[in-house]
Amino acid sequence: QVQPVESGGGLVQAGGSLRLSCAASGSTFKNYVVGWYRQGPGTRRDLVAIITASGTTNYADSVKGRFTISRDNAKSMVYLEMNDLKPEDTAVYLCALPVLNFWGKGTLVTVSS
Repeated sequence: QVQPVESGGGLVQAGGSLRLSCAASGSTFKNYVVGWYRQGPGTRRDLVAIITASGTTNYADSVKGRFTISRDNAKSMVYLEMNDLKPEDTAVYLCALPVLNFWGKGTLVTVSS
């Protein structure tokens, strides 16, 4: 079983940056799509960015040009670089292997105006 563990959340002012990390143990991690999702207060869980095993990426329209997802298969890590953060980016960010339905517990990102 591959259990993702997120880190890197925190409080940042609007316009600032954060880098989230997702550690996923298991030798088969490199074979799977990994996604970052977020869930704000009173909102549904939405896809933020996704990266395939080969490194192809896709982003929600709301974060295109500001967020970058990347992976290091040798370290079983996936990252989410977030720049020009806005108050509406405030949410719990979760890392997941959606094909296997393996989810982390999330890390809170709070962006103050």
